[in-house]
Amino acid sequence: MAEEKKTVIPPAPEEDTSTGSAADVEAVMKKYDRESNTRLWEGWQKWAVSAALAAFSLFSIYVTLFATWLDLIRYPSFLGCIIVIGYLTFPVKKGPQKVNSMPWYDWIIMIAGAAAFFYVVVNAKDLTMRVGVMNIKTYEIAIGIVGLLAVVELCRRSVGLPILCVAGVFLIYALYYYWFGRGFGPVRAVRQVTIGLFYQTTGVLTTPVQVCAKFIVVFIIFGAFLERTGISDFFINLANCVAGSSSGGPAKVAVISSALCGMVSGSSVGNTVTTGSVTIPMMKKTGYKGEFAGAVEAAASTGGQIMPPIMGAAAFLMAEYVGVPYSNIIVRAILPAVLYFLGIFICVHLEARRQGLRGIPREELPKFGHLIGKIYLLLPLVILVWLVSSGTRTMAFSAAVSIVAAIVVSLFNKDARMTPAVFFDALAAGAKSCITVAAACGMAGVISGCINMTGLASKLISAIVSVSGGHLIIALFLTMLCCIVLGMGVPTTANYCIMASTCAPILMSDAIGIAPVAAHFFVFYFGIVADITPPVALAAYAGSAIAKAPPMKTAFNATKLAIAAFVVPYILAMNPAMVLVDTTALEVVQVAITSVLGILALGVGLEGYLKGNVPWALRIVALAAGLFLIYPGTISDVVGFAVVAGIFLYQTLVHKKDAPAAA
Repeated sequence: MAEEKKTVIPPAPEEDTSTGSAADVEAVMKKYDRESNTRLWEGWQKWAVSAALAAFSLFSIYVTLFATWLDLIRYPSFLGCIIVIGYLTFPVKKGPQKVNSMPWYDWIIMIAGAAAFFYVVVNAKDLTMRVGVMNIKTYEIAIGIVGLLAVVELCRRSVGLPILCVAGVFLIYALYYYWFGRGFGPVRAVRQVTIGLFYQTTGVLTTPVQVCAKFIVVFIIFGAFLERTGISDFFINLANCVAGSSSGGPAKVAVISSALCGMVSGSSVGNTVTTGSVTIPMMKKTGYKGEFAGAVEAAASTGGQIMPPIMGAAAFLMAEYVGVPYSNIIVRAILPAVLYFLGIFICVHLEARRQGLRGIPREELPKFGHLIGKIYLLLPLVILVWLVSSGTRTMAFSAAVSIVAAIVVSLFNKDARMTPAVFFDALAAGAKSCITVAAACGMAGVISGCINMTGLASKLISAIVSVSGGHLIIALFLTMLCCIVLGMGVPTTANYCIMASTCAPILMSDAIGIAPVAAHFFVFYFGIVADITPPVALAAYAGSAIAKAPPMKTAFNATKLAIAAFVVPYILAMNPAMVLVDTTALEVVQVAITSVLGILALGVGLEGYLKGNVPWALRIVALAAGLFLIYPGTISDVVGFAVVAGIFLYQTLVHKKDAPAAA
C-alpha cells in the first residue's frame, strides 16, 4: 500500500506586536513636527533658559489679570518676549543639535527682532497719533520690516513652511495690489504694507495675537499645570474601566482617553504621543495591525481638538470671531464632537468584531473604586468650566483660578505632587508651548491683514460662488479643499485663525448664506483633519512611529476612521440645528438620531461588517443610505432609515441561517 502523503501547513506568521521606542518617536517627531525640534541646553544655561520661559509665563499671567495697557504696548511687548524665548528654544534647522550652542546670527536676529517690537512699546503714544495719518518715518519702516522678518523666521522654525507659503502668497498679492493696482510704485507699496502689517492692529497685531495674549496663553499654562496633576493617567485608567474588557477594548480605550485628554491638550500630535504610548502597544497585543492601531490613536487624538471645553484653544477665538459668549460655543460644539468620536468608536467596534478580537482581562484592568478615590483630579477642569460658563468672572481670571486649583489638587496626589521644581517646570513648559501658537497667530494676522487691506475676501467669495454655480454642496466641497490645503502642518489655534480669515467669510456671504456659527465650525473641522489627511498628516506620522507602521498607510487608515469629520461639517452647514442655530428641541433630536444612524451606515460600508461580513454591493448601498440619512430632509431620512433597516434585517437573517452550520 502506497504511503499516504501528508500536507504540512506552515505556521501563520506572527503579528508584529513591537512598538517604537521613545527614541524612535522622537526621531520621527523631529523629522515631521517642528515643535519637537528644539535646542539642547544643559547646566546653568538650561536653568537660565528655563528661568526666562518661567518669567514669561508669570509676566503673561500678570498682564492678563492686572494690566490696563494700550494695545500698542500690550501686544508688541507680548510678541517681543515671544521672539526672545522663541529663538532661545528653536534652532535654525532640524536635525542633531550641539549642546549649549546658539550661533551669533541667532543672537542678532533675536535682539533685533525683539527690539523692533519694544520700539513700538516705548513709542506707543506717539505712534498712535502718527499711524492714523500714515506719518511713519523711513527708519521706522525699516524697523517694522525687521520685526516682521523676525516673526516669519521664528514661525518657520517652530511651525514649518506650509503656513509661510500661504502667508507669502497673500503678502505678494498685497504688494502687487498697491504697486500696480493702486499705482503706488515699489517703495510706497512696501511702506503701505509695512505700516498696515506692523504698526496697526489690523496686521500681525490683529485678532489672533490679541486673543492669544489675552486668553490662550493663560489657558496653555493652565494645561501645563493640569498635565502635571496626573490627570492624563486618570483619563486613560477611566477609559480602561469603561471599555477595556469589551471586544477590541484597547482601541476603544484609545478613543475615549484621547477624547478626554484632548479636552485639555492643545496639540493633536502631543495628544497622540501622550495617550498613544499607552494605548497603541495594548492595541497591537490585542491583535490590531500596526497601521490600524496608530490610525485609531491619531484620529481620536485629532478629534480631541474639537472636544469642548478647550477645543485646542480655538473655542476662545471662535467666540471672539463670531461675537457670542464662550459658553455658547462649547454648548454648540458638544453634539458634533460626540458624533465624531461615535464614528471612530463604531469603526473600531466593527473591526474588532470582524477580526474576533477580545478585550483586556478584567483582572488586569484598574479598579473603579481606586479611580473614584482620584475623582478630585477633575476639580480644576470643573472649576474652569463653571466659572467661564456662569459668566461671573473673565476667562483669564477663570484660568488663573483653575491654575491655583490644579496646584492644590496635585498636593493630594502622591504620584504627581506639585513640588517647587514641578511648579517651575510647569511654568517653563507652558511658555514653551505658547511660542508656536503665538508665532503662528502672528502669521495668521499677516494673512488676515493682507486680505483686509486689499479687499481680497470679496474676490475669493466671488470666485468660489462663480465656480460652484451657486450650488451649496459644490461651494462647501471647494471650501473644504481650501481648508485642508491651508491647514496642512499648522497648529490648531493658528489653523483656525487662517480658516476664520480666509474661508469662513466665503460661506457666510449672501450668495451662500451659511449661519456664522455653522460656517466657523465647518472651516475649523476641515482645518483640523489636515493633521490626519495625507500627505502632511503629522498626527498619523506620530502614531505610526509608536506603532512601527508605514506612515502613509497609517494616515489613510486614520482618514477612513475619521469619516465623521468629513461628514459632520456638511450636516451642520446644511442643517445648523446640529449647532443649535434657529432650531427646536425636536429638530435637534431628529438630526441627532438620523446622524447617528447615518454614521453607523457609513461605518458598515467602510468596514464591511455588521452581523457578519458585508458583500461589496451591500457596502455601497450602506454608504448611500448613510449619506441619505445625513442629508437634511424628511424624505431622505425615511429612505435612508428604510435601507439601513433592510440591511440590518438581511444581515440578521443571514447570520441566523449560517449560525448552525458554523456550529
